[in-house]
Amino acid sequence: MTTMAEQVERLFIETLRPGAVIDIETRSRLYRIEYVEGDEVLISGNPALFADRSKIQLQGSTSGRGVMKRGFIGCGMRLIFCKPEEGLSVTTSEILSIRINSPGYVESLAS
Repeated sequence: MTTMAEQVERLFIETLRPGAVIDIETRSRLYRIEYVEGDEVLISGNPALFADRSKIQLQGSTSGRGVMKRGFIGCGMRLIFCKPEEGLSVTTSEILSIRINSPGYVESLAS
């Protein structure tokens, strides 16, 4: 388990406990994500696309070469999420940092 506000380079969302909060800084936005379960998260940080704390599906991330790592979030990659009921699919700009802001990280990927 992590301590408060721990910065990590990468993680799989299934290593989070429900209620865990992470901040993801991209080249153009700062997203706050609260893990719900499975691929569902509550997200804020882009008011043009969704209301504060909208429930979305976090699909994973991509290096931009057409391959997506399902459930993975990694620095240097682009986050992919969608809201199928609204036909919304988003690929963010490059992820610069990932910060876990609450206890709830189950498994370290440091090794």
